[in-house]
Amino acid sequence: MNSLPQISEAEFEIMKVVWKYAPINTNEITQRLTRTTTWSPKTIQTLIKRLVTKGALTYEKQSRVFVYTPLVKEQDYINQESHSFLKRFYGGNITAMLSAYIENGQLSEDELEKLRSLLSDSSRSER
Repeated sequence: MNSLPQISEAEFEIMKVVWKYAPINTNEITQRLTRTTTWSPKTIQTLIKRLVTKGALTYEKQSRVFVYTPLVKEQDYINQESHSFLKRFYGGNITAMLSAYIENGQLSEDELEKLRSLLSDSSRSER
């Protein structure tokens, strides 16, 4: 897998908006994030510029407005981060990670049932 840009937590908030609404202009991004964060428009613009510099976003100038689209696919980024987390904290051992979550009561009954279903479906398809 190609290495994707490192994205901070704040930059990830910008990316979530862009992934959901792209193509989206600066004003629309700012409007959406000022509703859910305490960030100033200037902060949001700085984060957008960082994402462009990192190669996570691209833009097109339409008249006097910048319109952004992602260069990084959301699922690719999430997969990379999940793999990185698993490797860093659990040595790449998913069984150890799930055991830790289960033993510490961090999974709800619904989540456990979903896991059981996924494992059951997976074992059936391997036959």
